[in-house]
Parts: sequence; structure tokens; C-alpha cells
Amino acid sequence: MHIVNSSLLAALLGTTCMVSGSAIAQVSAAPKIQLAMPDADLRGAFEAATRGQLDDATRTRYAKHPLAGWLEYADLRRDFDALPTERGTAFLTKYREQPVATTFRSEWLAALAKRQQWQAFLATWQDDIDDTALRCMQLNARMALGRTDATWTRDVQAVWRSSGRSLPDACDAAFATLDTQGGLSAALRWERIDLAASEVQTGVMRAVAKGLNGNDAALANRYAAYLDAPDASAAQWPKTPRSRLVASAALAKLGKSSPDRAESLLPGIADTLGFDEAQRGAVLYQVALWTVASYLPDSARRLAAVPASAYDEKLHEWRVREALSRSDWKAALTATRKMDTAQRNDSRWQYFAARTSELTGDASGAQALYRQAAQSTDFHGFLAADRLQQPYALCPWTPRVTAMDKATVARDHSLVRALQLFALDRKSWAVREWNDALSHFNDAQRRIAVEVAQDNGWFDRGVFGLVNVGGQRHADEIRLYQLRFPLHHDATIRRESARNNLDPAWVAAEIRAESVFDPNARSSADARGLMQVLPGTGAAVAAKIGMPWKGGESLYDADTNIVLGTAYLRQLMDKYGGKPYQVIAGYNAGPAPLNRWTSQRPTMDPDFWIETISYKETRDYVARVLAFSTVYDWRLKGDAMRVSDRLLGSTGGPRKQFTCPQTEPAKPAISQPAKQPLSKKTRRQR
Repeated sequence: MHIVNSSLLAALLGTTCMVSGSAIAQVSAAPKIQLAMPDADLRGAFEAATRGQLDDATRTRYAKHPLAGWLEYADLRRDFDALPTERGTAFLTKYREQPVATTFRSEWLAALAKRQQWQAFLATWQDDIDDTALRCMQLNARMALGRTDATWTRDVQAVWRSSGRSLPDACDAAFATLDTQGGLSAALRWERIDLAASEVQTGVMRAVAKGLNGNDAALANRYAAYLDAPDASAAQWPKTPRSRLVASAALAKLGKSSPDRAESLLPGIADTLGFDEAQRGAVLYQVALWTVASYLPDSARRLAAVPASAYDEKLHEWRVREALSRSDWKAALTATRKMDTAQRNDSRWQYFAARTSELTGDASGAQALYRQAAQSTDFHGFLAADRLQQPYALCPWTPRVTAMDKATVARDHSLVRALQLFALDRKSWAVREWNDALSHFNDAQRRIAVEVAQDNGWFDRGVFGLVNVGGQRHADEIRLYQLRFPLHHDATIRRESARNNLDPAWVAAEIRAESVFDPNARSSADARGLMQVLPGTGAAVAAKIGMPWKGGESLYDADTNIVLGTAYLRQLMDKYGGKPYQVIAGYNAGPAPLNRWTSQRPTMDPDFWIETISYKETRDYVARVLAFSTVYDWRLKGDAMRVSDRLLGSTGGPRKQFTCPQTEPAKPAISQPAKQPLSKKTRRQR
């Protein structure tokens, strides 16, 4: 296993940051704890269990192993249809209150329902299960056993009302019985049709309408047809709240695909049916959004037509971008001032308010805004600090952890199982155990658990185990830079960065953004490994650099992935004139969108060019990678290349020091939503 070398680790732990003029050394972490991990024999046992070939001797051998329950589960789940109920019950009893029992129970309940063993189903049921399909199976069990009382009726109706989208097939039998018993009234059907209309689920509308009388069914189907293909006919509908709901939803949907058509239809229909401001605003919002997201000529006019009550943060942002794309600095500044206080005080918009203030002649106002933005440890905060020629804001926090505290957390059974399952490439099971461990840890123990996970190679826990956890936000944990920005395979990163004349901090940042140092990461688009290289790209790069290509599976080898990923970055740098900000955009979105953006705005300043990228994922990705590069530069060297130089690929300028502001900002550091590694698949997230 690769680990950060001792000399580098010592250097990192000795890094200082200035606070009110005094040097504060980071606190040394407790020693690493590396747990005993599954050997080849245990891995083989799991593979045998998956194939249905686990023998009794192997079962006995691992009967007391921490992963015994998961090994048994892997064996039993292959043939749930024939599993004796006594065996299933015994498993749940043996491993009760463990994540493996919860996982087993869900699949076992589905199997019992399929076998129509309803008594066993109800005996296995737990009331805290919230899966809709399983809830409907439980209703079917009660129905099969003659328990269709008033409570059953209310429970079925609750499921019926729960969504405007299609519900699982398992619910059909309970709904049919509810209808037969008179519990599915026309009012309830219209209630579901209204939900479906608001979510533009026309198939659901048609299915529900089958139970209505002739005139009502015809009207419901007319509504569904209109949602599929809006036209001027809605002006002939009854002037009811439902007609207004459907027409507004249909025109808003049309606004996404044909803004011109939606805009032309709106006045006549809105006036005839009597739309209120919210209903008009919903349509005008989509018309404006899907016009401005492509920077079409009518963008400014359509943005101005949206009522203020319909504006949200997204549309406020697009109003700024639209003005920036036209180099209309006054309009961009005005647009930032129309944001609410919380949004306006985000470092991104403080920075662009400063830039546009500067460009419209307000130098002193710009300086004040730059100073506010520079308090934040993120991309726009760094850009603002460059404008002010001052150090970057960074307030690292390394909590004191004793060896005893760390050892106590490392002995937790759920955590041990989580780390061992991760080592076996059973990540979904590992996450279940991880979540169970966190459920009984306090905040300090949770942070220690992240450290233990990283000691054992599970680096993404620094992203998914800190800051935003379990529906709660722990803002101070943004400052846990050593946990949130792990450094692994550093020798290979340094070697291949030097070979390709790249900044190693940039390469580390790409890995952090793409996979969080998980060599087995794989995206929905089949991008693989640390740097999320597509097999086709890997093969082409390997051929170009004269490296033997061993197939897509070789991309899961860390060294191979870094060799090919860095070589690909070099190729992109050479192709796009050595401009890292454009290379990063292309690495995420692909060559076609990048070529379009560069042709649309060939001379735009890099900061404005990045902000006017039309794909949300790519726009945020570029800013994130550049900010991550700065943090990794600090981790590697204690100071950093200026972001304004890094954007342009200029490496010879003065380097930046770091300081902790006396007044910590409301948003003190780089944050990232808890989601899985970014995909190479282009997603036009407006």
C-alpha cells in the first residue's frame, strides 16, 4: 500500500499559519492505526459465496470473524426463493440490530411476498421500514390475511397520496381492493391527478383517470394530452384552479424545450384562464432560464420579464452571467445588487461585484468588496486576495487526538466491519456499516473515525464523513484540511507531473475532485480509477506515449492511471495553448463543449470565462479544482502559486503565503457537496 513518505508527512505537520502575527504550528495527529484487513482466503470465501460454492468448512472457519454475517448473507441471498423461513428468521435473530440484518430483512421480505408467505412476512416486518414497495407488500399481507380494517384503508390511502409519480407494481393489488371497497373516491383520484400534473407525469394521470366517470375521465385525459403537447386550446377549458395548474405546468415544461413557443402562448392562455403572478412567473422563469443558459439574443429581455417574486438564487446568478457574457459590467453589478443579502455575501458574488465595480470606475468600492471576498478560503477568495496582493486566508484546524481515543474508535465493531468490507471492494455494504458506526459516535469520535478510515485507505470519508453529515452541518470541519484533502501516491504524482511538466498540486487536485483517491472508482460513463480515465482515452494516450495498453481494467491500477491521466492533461495543455482553466473544463465536459465555449468567448478574461460556462457541473468543477490545487500546494510546500498565475499556466511568479484572518468569515473554506465522484458524462445542469 502506498502511503505519504515520512519526510513529507513531517513537513506537512510542521506547516504553520499566521494568526495575529504569531506562528501557530499544527497539532500532530495520533499515530496511524492500520487494522488487520481481509486476506486472499477471505476474499476467496466471499467470491465462493457469491457463486453459491461456499462449503461448510469455510463457513466454520470464519464463523467468528467480524464479517461472518456478511459472508453468510452473501451465501444466503443467492437463493432467497428457496430459503427456509426458519433459516431466515435465525439469521435475523443472530445478527439483530446490525446493518447486515437490515440489509437482509429488506430482501427477505421481498422474497416472502413473492412466495406469498404472509404470516412470515408480518412476523419479519418492522414499522420503521419506509421503502414504498415494501410498505405495499405489507398492505398486501394484511389484505391476504383479512385485515382490511379502517386502519388498513387509511394506510393505503396514505400511500396513494404520497406521490404524483408512478408507484411500485406491488401497490396495485392494495389499490384495486381499496377501489372495490369504495375507499378510492373520485376526489382521491383527482388529488393524485393534481399531484401528477404538478410533476408532469402524464402516464400516471391517464392511469388514474380510468377510474373516473366519462366526463371527468375525458377532462383528465385532455389535461394529460395538453401536458404532452401544449397549444392554444387551453383557452377553451373551464376556468378552474385545476385548469390553471395544468396549463401553467404545461407551458413551464414547454419553456424548457421551446422558449419562443411558450412565450407566444402564455399571454392568451394566462389572460383567459386568469393566471395569478405565481403561475405566470413559473412559465416566464423557465422561458428565461432556458434562453439565458444558451446565451440567446433575447436573454436580457426575458430575464427582465420574470416577476421578482419568481426569482430564486439560480436565476439571480444567471442574470449576472448573462450580463458578463456581453461585457455589460454595469448590468452585471446591478444584477448582483438585486440578490438577497445571503447570496450577495457569498465570496463568488462579492468578487464579481468587486470586478464590475472596478470596471465601472468605483475603485474604492471594489477594494472593499475584494477585502470581504478575500476572507474566504475558496477560488474567488483567492482571486480577490491576488487583486489585493495579500496572503490567502487559511485557518487550519487539527483537533488534538490522543492515541487512546483513536484506539477506542478503531475498535468499534461497525467501523472495523466497514473498513474490512471496503478493502473487499464491497463499498455499498461498507457504507451501511459506516453509517451505523456514525449513528453512535459523537462529533469528536466521528472525526477520529474519518482519520482511521484514511489510515486504512478509505480516503473519501474525508468528504462524506465531515461537514455535511446526517442532515446536519458542521461548519468548523471545513477547516480540517488534512482530512479533507488526503495525499496518497505522492511519489507517482510527483514523478509523472515532472515528466509531463505539470504542477503536482494540480494533479493531486484532479484526483481529489475525480475520485477522492479511490483507485476503484467508476463512473456511470465508465470513467475509471483515480483520475477517471475513459478506456478509449486510456488506449489512445497509451498508444501516443508508447506505453503497452493492457485494457480498461488496468486503469484501476493507481500508477497506470496516474501515468495516463497526467499524459492526457499534457496533451490537453498542448492542444489548448497551455491554459489550465480551459484544460480543466475540457477534462470534465469533453472537447465539443470546450470548443464551443472557446469559440464563443475567445478573448474573455479567465475569471469571466469560467463563470459564464453554461454547464453548472463544469463551471463549479473548474473553480473547485483550481481551489483544491491551492490547498494541495500548501500541503506540499507550505505556500502556493498565485491562482491568477495558475489559471494561465504561469509558474514563474511570486508565491503566496497563508494567513488566518482575525475575524473568521461566515464561509471560511472550500466546501463540496457530498456526492459521488464526478462523472465524465456531460450533464447540462442549468
